[in-house]
Amino acid sequence: MTSSQSKPNPVPRPPDEELRLSSLHRYQLLDTPAEDDFDFLTELAAHVCDVPFAFVSLVDKDRVWFKSYFGTSTQSAPRDDDYCSWAILENVSLSIPDLTEDSRTAGMSKTIGPPGYRMYTGANLLTPDGYRIGSLCVLDSQPRTLSEQQMRMLHRLSRQVMALIELRSHQRALAGALTTMERFATVDELTGLSNRRILLERLDDEVERARRFGSPLSVIMMDLDHFKSVNDSHGHAMGDTVLHNVGSLVRDGLRQVDIAGRYGGEEFCLVLTGTTKEGAATLAESLRRKIENFVHVHGDHSLSATASFGVASFDTGTQEDAKTFLKAADDALYRAKHSGRNRVVCAK
Repeated sequence: MTSSQSKPNPVPRPPDEELRLSSLHRYQLLDTPAEDDFDFLTELAAHVCDVPFAFVSLVDKDRVWFKSYFGTSTQSAPRDDDYCSWAILENVSLSIPDLTEDSRTAGMSKTIGPPGYRMYTGANLLTPDGYRIGSLCVLDSQPRTLSEQQMRMLHRLSRQVMALIELRSHQRALAGALTTMERFATVDELTGLSNRRILLERLDDEVERARRFGSPLSVIMMDLDHFKSVNDSHGHAMGDTVLHNVGSLVRDGLRQVDIAGRYGGEEFCLVLTGTTKEGAATLAESLRRKIENFVHVHGDHSLSATASFGVASFDTGTQEDAKTFLKAADDALYRAKHSGRNRVVCAK
C-alpha cells in the first residue's frame, strides 16, 4: 500500500487515560482564547529549532486542541489523526525524522496532504502529578533531526509552557477565592440578600442621591411573624428553610436597581429607588400575599408563615438622614406587628 493510500492507525490510549484526562480538565484551558505568553513560547520554539511550524497541544478525549500555534492557523485535529497523540505515549518526547517512513504517522492526513509535514518532534507537557496532557511540538516540511542543543532547548521550553499552565490555574483559583471572599463580605449566605453592612451603606448612598436630585425613595421594613415559634416547634433547620425561601421571594419581586438585605434575625429591609410610598405599599402587599401563600417544606414537615411590613418614603424637603428615614419604616412595622400582624402599615 502506498503512502497516498494509507490511513492513520488508531492511536492507543495510555493506561492512565481517565486520570490523565481528569488532570487536563482541571486546568480549564481547553477552548480558551489565544494568549500572548503562550504564543511567545511557541514562536520561540520554532525559531530555536529552525522550523516553520510549532504548536502547544492539549490531547483531549477525542481531539487534539492547540492552545497556541505558529506558522499555521489550525486549532484542533481528531485525536487519531494527530502526531501528539503518539507523543504522550512516550515518557518524555517523541521524535520522528520522516513521518512518511513511520507506520504510526505515514497515513495521517497532514502527512499525505497539505501542509505535507515530514518531521515531527514533541516534548511532552508533564503535570506535577505525572500526567502527560499534551506537548510542545515542532514540525518541518522536510525530513530532518533536531540537534542535541535544539532538543535540549525544546524540553526546557516545554517545562516553561507547563509552568505557565500552572500559573494560569493558580490565578483562576485565586480569582475564585477572592470572589468567594467578596461574596462572604457582602452577602448573607442563608437568604442570598445583602448583609446588614452593605444594606446600610447602600441606603446612605440612595438617601444622598434622592436628596440631590429630588427623586422618590422608599423603604420597606419586613419581619416574619412568630418566627421564634417556628424554631422552637420545628427546629432551626426548618427556620433556616423559611429564611432561605423568603429571601428568594424577596429577590424575585424586586428590580435590579432595588436593594434588599437581611437586617437582622428574621427582619428584612428593602430599599426602593425611584419609588413612591404608594408604589412601595403596593409591592409590600404583593410580597405579603406571596409569603402567606408559600408552603415551606423541610424533610417530612411543612408549614406556612406570614410577615408584617412597615413602609416609609424619604422626604427630600427635610434634613432627614438615612437613620431617621429607616426609623420611620421601623415604627410603621412596629404598628403592623401590634395591630394584628400579617399586614402592611405606612408611616404617617
